[in-house]
Amino acid sequence: MQESRSRLTDDLARMFNDAAGLAGGVRREVETLVRTQMERMLSKMDVVNREEFEAVRDMAALAREENEKLEKRIAELEAKLAAKA
Repeated sequence: MQESRSRLTDDLARMFNDAAGLAGGVRREVETLVRTQMERMLSKMDVVNREEFEAVRDMAALAREENEKLEKRIAELEAKLAAKA
């Protein structure tokens, strides 16, 4: 009787282990399928990738800094002009 319980327990454990492995495989397959579909959808849309976005963001930050410098210089020149007048 003890041997049959041990064998039954081993069989159940093996079955659950196989089921868990199968579930993990199905999960990976679904993730791959969803990722592929999302990439396909995004490629059809006019969406920039991360590198392009970061490059434009950096350019905008530099443009803002340059704009602030120019605003300050204009204010200084206007002050000089007003002092002469």
